[in-house]
Amino acid sequence: MQGLTIVGAGHVGRVLGRLFHERGVFTLQDVLARSLASAERGIAFIGAGSAADGYGALRPADCYLLAVTDDQIGAACAALAAAVPLQGAVVFHCSGALASDALHAARAQGALVASAHPIRSFADPEAVAAAFDGTFCGIEGDAAALAVLTPALQAIGARPVPIDAAAKTVYHAAAVFASNYLVTVLDAALRAYQAAGIPEAVARELARPLAQESLSNVFRLGAAPALSGPIARGDMATVARQQAAVADWDAPTGALYEALVAPTVALAVRKRTAAGDEGRAILGAVPRSQ
Repeated sequence: MQGLTIVGAGHVGRVLGRLFHERGVFTLQDVLARSLASAERGIAFIGAGSAADGYGALRPADCYLLAVTDDQIGAACAALAAAVPLQGAVVFHCSGALASDALHAARAQGALVASAHPIRSFADPEAVAAAFDGTFCGIEGDAAALAVLTPALQAIGARPVPIDAAAKTVYHAAAVFASNYLVTVLDAALRAYQAAGIPEAVARELARPLAQESLSNVFRLGAAPALSGPIARGDMATVARQQAAVADWDAPTGALYEALVAPTVALAVRKRTAAGDEGRAILGAVPRSQ
């Protein structure tokens, strides 16, 4: 069984370490964290490994997981490359925003590099470790590194998905659109309901079925077929009135509304084209704020 050393004993490192250990994928060797106490807590969660008090204390391993924050990946990789022989070893990180080329210091020492990004929240490590099966992981990097990591991830229940390293930032932005910005748009809806005199608690109940049904339709049918509302109907006069009213009520929210019009018009065109309804064009220009 190949040996694994983990640099970073936060939530991600702990969960992956425990799963790799419990499923018999890797032999856990060393765990290095910001402090010896943190490394020891990580080992207690994982159930295996030895705490290291610095890069110089690390033993050579077959694989190295850099489970540190994005801004520390480069420095951690450089320190690792200076401390242990990496020729032929696999070095990988778990960042969703950075590609495997952030590990250039390891590659320069003969390592095989990759990234494996689990697409889920690690806020509750115990819960994630208990229900990790089925978790998608975006993977990219050297083919030889992925030949090791792909079956390793599958062995802990992950579903590896190859991604284009050159588009890693766009890939990560997809999660922001699907999660963070979705919350921002729903907040705009709730505030608009409240501006119409509806109490916040009632506003949430009004928005819930619309949001939930729309999400269900997107994942069941696809985004274009799921689109409804005035732009999908070609009612751009209503869109212009709404945009003006929202901008008058709250300028930043009006700007958000305006920014969403053009992409929604393009989505509506895709819907009509897919439905063979090209003759029923969306009438009127995209409204612009004055």
